[in-house]
Amino acid sequence: MDDPYATLGLAKDASADDIRAAYRKLAKQHHPDLNPGDAQAEERFKAISAAHALLSDPEKKAQFDRGEIDASGEPSRAWRSYRDHAEGSAGRRYSRGPSAEGWAADDLGDLFGSMFGGGRSADGEIKLRGRDEFYSLSVAFLDAVNGATRRLTLPDGKTLDLKIPAGMEDGQTLRLKGEGGPGWNGGPSGDALVQLTVEPHPYFTREGDDIRLELPVTLKEAVLGGPVEAPTPGGRVRVRVPAGSDSGTELRLRGRGIPARQGRPAGDLYAVLRVRIGKPDPELEAFLRDWTPEHGTNPRETMEARS
Repeated sequence: MDDPYATLGLAKDASADDIRAAYRKLAKQHHPDLNPGDAQAEERFKAISAAHALLSDPEKKAQFDRGEIDASGEPSRAWRSYRDHAEGSAGRRYSRGPSAEGWAADDLGDLFGSMFGGGRSADGEIKLRGRDEFYSLSVAFLDAVNGATRRLTLPDGKTLDLKIPAGMEDGQTLRLKGEGGPGWNGGPSGDALVQLTVEPHPYFTREGDDIRLELPVTLKEAVLGGPVEAPTPGGRVRVRVPAGSDSGTELRLRGRGIPARQGRPAGDLYAVLRVRIGKPDPELEAFLRDWTPEHGTNPRETMEARS
């Protein structure tokens, strides 16, 4: 497997923000939904997701940076070389108690066990934690906002019911304990890490815990004002349009954004009005043709072309 830093086009000193930004850019470029039938794009997307899942996990990133695990999350060649050496004839000199010249096998076993999440079995044998498995899952915008349960089918046909908490963001990872690879020599299983890709919504966009919406209104509603229905992630609500509203007027709906969670208050929804004329109306056209406003204004009065 390729170096995860190289896969994401990053330097070794990349920050968490750098890793997240690189992943989001590449994932959108190579996502299978945007490249239907392109096997190369699909493989590239899997590699990008796996690289991000490893580097976005501080513990796994630190282990990789220290050379303790490889890009797939398995113990590195250094560990395998140690095990082959220790189990051979050349390693038997370390099998009885500590010496002035080297570590005892018990000491080395404890060291490597702590490095790779393992320990010791009842008979003293070293056991290692299984590898983490990396997956990606596309979720609808409203499922990420409101929370949902989605079924993930693994390559071996096994299915997992994945609970998506409310407020999940694009690129975040969910960890399923014990659903990864089997442990070695009786060690615990690894985890399944599921990278979420939030699909775009036709009219909602997210900014932190707030949601923005362009809300169409008729000319009559903009001029006279009054109540109109507006969609929100939690369902439709009635909002009051102020009389004389222009396109671009912003209405704030408190608490209608991302739901409250873990001590964080609910976000707000900002509805930006967009006046829509609609189909031509002969009566409206005739009225405007003969109408001279008492207090006429020029909306372009302050606009100047500057060199």
